[in-house]
Amino acid sequence: MSRLTRLYSDCGQSPWIDNLRRSWLSDGTLDELIELGVRGLTSNPSILATAIGQDPEYREQIEQLRGQTAESAYWELVLSDIARAAKHLLPLHQRSNGTDGFVSVEVDPRLSQDPDGTLRSAKELAERLSLPNVMIKIPATAACLPAITEAIASGISVNVTLVFGLNRYVEVMEAYQLGMRRLQVDSPEKLRTTHSVASIFVSRIDTLVDSLLDQLGAPSELRGRSAVALARLSYAKFLDVFSDDSWREIEAVGGTIQRPLWASTSTKNPAYSDLLYVNELIGPRTVNTMPDATLQSYLDHGTLAQTILEGSDLAAATIKSVEAAGVDFDAVFKQLEEEGLRSFESAHLNLLDQLAVEVGRGL
Repeated sequence: MSRLTRLYSDCGQSPWIDNLRRSWLSDGTLDELIELGVRGLTSNPSILATAIGQDPEYREQIEQLRGQTAESAYWELVLSDIARAAKHLLPLHQRSNGTDGFVSVEVDPRLSQDPDGTLRSAKELAERLSLPNVMIKIPATAACLPAITEAIASGISVNVTLVFGLNRYVEVMEAYQLGMRRLQVDSPEKLRTTHSVASIFVSRIDTLVDSLLDQLGAPSELRGRSAVALARLSYAKFLDVFSDDSWREIEAVGGTIQRPLWASTSTKNPAYSDLLYVNELIGPRTVNTMPDATLQSYLDHGTLAQTILEGSDLAAATIKSVEAAGVDFDAVFKQLEEEGLRSFESAHLNLLDQLAVEVGRGL
């Protein structure tokens, strides 16, 4: 039994992989990962742009798409991969009673400040794919919180992405619960089949905070501690929100919790453990989506213990110490959200430009 399998069976955490390539679907790689214990898959515009730009297996379909617009060609390529990957994971989805076996695909990243457009895109993607184990990724911008509620209320499973900060995370959970309450009234039969995760980005926090601490001349022992501390505080919020009486009423009739998903879990600083954002954040009813190298490292030497609550009493004190050193976490979260949105939008636009040349038409 691999470490990934035991991570779920012994510790209650679902390991997902944060990557997708078309070659994985034809050469057996994805099936091998599932055998090793991978229980889901996430993608984003940057991952998809890299895959389409580098994997030669896309060439044949791109040739077939000549004459289409770049926008149309993009979605044909992306949804083809997502649908095939979802079918590989469907047996696991069924065995897990709908808890795992999900594949995520993101709405057009240019819609991050357009809730109506985001909701239309989410509905269109869900309808086109029409598979029970697909999650539609919606960014956790303030503007898109209503779209999250509306998507859930429509019975669409949602991966809320780019979550930064405790206050925003609480708003995301509130948006989800509001959607589930409406679903309970309007379509109670969909409660058991509507799922969600909140993707809390981790390593990017330490990267930015560490640079600020260096500029401030803060004590070196504060470096590399903020991300894990904030994740542990987020988990404590998750436990509180999904144990109150109002949620229990929804859960009693089939409502599914929105699990926290640790994203951006590769270690950026080589001075830190390669599994800092995996080993320190293991806990029940959570997900960790790992890039390839991080997943392989976990298979080799990952921890098998519930660690998420270790030192949780020190997490708030850690954040206070970093703030006392001069770090403004509200500004950090705002900057990271803006950078994440720009990165995804840039990758999306660059790929559209490439496809416009290859298929022969613009947007």
